Order: sequence, then C-alpha cells, then structure tokens
Amino acid sequence: MTRQFLILIASMLAIPAWADDDPAHFDFGGDSFRAGVSVSHDAAGADDLFLAGDRVTGKTDITGSAFLAGRKVTMEGAVAGDVYAAGEGVAIQGDVSGDASLLGRTVSVANVGGDLRVAASELRLTGIIGGNAIIAGDDVTFDSEVGGNVALGAQRVDWGDAASIAGQLIVYEKELGSLEVPERVASIDRVERRIAEKQDEPPQSTWRPSIDDFLFEVIVVAVLAILIAALMPTRLAGMQNRVLARPLHTLWLGFLSLSAVTGASVLLAITIIGLPLVAALALLAIIGIIFGYVIATYVLGVRLLLAAGRPELDSIGNRAIAAGAGALAAAVIGLIPFLGWLVAIALALAGIGAITVQLVRPAFFAETV
Repeated sequence: MTRQFLILIASMLAIPAWADDDPAHFDFGGDSFRAGVSVSHDAAGADDLFLAGDRVTGKTDITGSAFLAGRKVTMEGAVAGDVYAAGEGVAIQGDVSGDASLLGRTVSVANVGGDLRVAASELRLTGIIGGNAIIAGDDVTFDSEVGGNVALGAQRVDWGDAASIAGQLIVYEKELGSLEVPERVASIDRVERRIAEKQDEPPQSTWRPSIDDFLFEVIVVAVLAILIAALMPTRLAGMQNRVLARPLHTLWLGFLSLSAVTGASVLLAITIIGLPLVAALALLAIIGIIFGYVIATYVLGVRLLLAAGRPELDSIGNRAIAAGAGALAAAVIGLIPFLGWLVAIALALAGIGAITVQLVRPAFFAETV
C-alpha cells in the first residue's frame, strides 16, 4: 500500500507543473478533478474528488473518496469514503467515514470512522478514530479516542485529556520505556513496547491484501492517466504519437535524460556548494520516473486498442478505456519475475523520453524532413 500511495502523491504533485496558472476543472461520471496553483472545490454532489496544486481546499461534502496533494491541503467537507492526502501542511477537518492515509510535515485530523495511517513531523489528533491507527511522527499531540489497536512511533507525545485506546498499544521506541503512557490512555497490560528497528515495523496485516494492492495500483495509474488526458489532451496526444512512431528513440532519450539528472547530482555533490540542489534533482528524477511510467502505460493502452481495431481516441471515454487497458496490461506484465521489472523500467524511460521532447525538444531528436 505504501508504494501505491507514493505513486499517487508524486504523480499528482507533478501535474500542476504542466497545468496553467488558472485551475483546470474536469468532471466525469460524478467525480471531480481540479489542478492548478490555488484549487478549491465547492460544488455539491461530487463522488470521488481529486485535487492537486499549491493550495488545495475541499469545501463541501463528497459521497466517495478524496485524493489530495499540494503544499497546503485542507478538507473541510465530510468524506463518505477514504481520504488520501499529502503536503507540507495537511488539515482534515471534516468527518471521514472510511480510512485516512495522510503524509505531511504538519498534519491535523479529526474524526475517522475507519483506520488511520499517518506520518508527520508535527501531528495533532482530535476526535474519534473508529478503527486501528498506525502513527509515526516527531511531535504528536494525541487527544483522540481510538476504538481499535494503535502502533505508535514518536519522539514526543502530548497525551490530551480525551486520549484513550480501546485496543492494544504497540509503542516503537529507541530505548524501551522511554515513552510514558498514562494508565488512563491504555492499561499496562495492553501496552507492548518494541525496539524501533527496520525489521520490526508495524505488522503488514493491517494493510490491504496483495490482490487489493494490485487492483488499487491499476486504478490509480489509470485515473492519473485519465486526469492527464483531460487536462492536457493535445500534449498527451503529441507524446503518444512520438512514442508510437519512434519507441526506441524515445526510450534512448529517456535514458539520456535520466542519466543527465543523476550525473548532475553527483557533480553538484562534489562541488559541496551545490549540495542543496542534489535533493531537488533527486526529487525531479523520482517524479520523472513516476510520471513517465503513467504516460507510457497510457500509450501502451492506446497501442492495444489500435491493434484491436478501435478507432482513433477522439473522446474522453476512449481515452479512459486506453488508460485502463494500459494500466492493467503493465501491471500484469509486472507480475512476471525479472521480465516484469525490465518492462517497467523500459516504460518509465520511454515516458521520460516523450516528456523530454515535449518540454525541451532537443535538436538531435527533431523530426527529419
């Protein structure tokens, strides 16, 4: 689940860089998609909600799940499904009926009906958590009632008056007994202390089973491809045509582009004064790989549909079918030992090559007359 969540976050953070300064709006099948610098959603009746930008705000209740990414993320409305959110600052103010998976520097969350998974530097928990909770943070304000079990790893915890844990509390700490747990929060017989080591992470059984992970990854990649197709159809069509016409050239250019970024990181690190830029280049490489993979899986889906005799993709419905077909095909191939990994790398590099041509159009890659 962690891998899929990171795919979602990195890809959605990359989308605003390609969008215009004005927010891009797209509604499809009851779902709402918004991307831009400052994005807000205040329309009633939305099912799933997708927001990406610098400042994103969900102001109204939704009947599905929320996927939110940005520098400052706020969800004011209630969410009937699950919430997936990441940013520098994340505030989930409305009630969440399902699960919540959150990542940020500062995170605050109120009522969650299902399970909570959260990692933050500064974390504030209030309200009621109906299920289990996996919590990782530096400074944690724990003023919440948890109906299930809790796995907690934190440097400092401020236990509020309302803090209580109905199930078992597993505390991960560098030195056993270093974190104080009041009896009113959890009785001593329900507190288990473990040394915080890499191989001793919270049990994986609390996450989705493997088959659900597979389906979730397919859905996330497909939805991201649909979102890109809706926000920038012309650019995506251009990249699609380049990959289909010259697949080996785009793959080679993707390899060169990624090599240039990683090589520049090494050179900057050697200069010492360029060290602050190394992290930025590493982030750029990661985003490029993820975004390239999404683009390439869409192109794979287009190729499969064309081979099946379907007409040109001139509608969002056909593009959605291509996105789903490509995501599913890539995921299935990815299950093949060794070959699947090579195909995934090739797809990512081909996508990076197409993006490079779209953004900088190197002269040596220009079409010959």
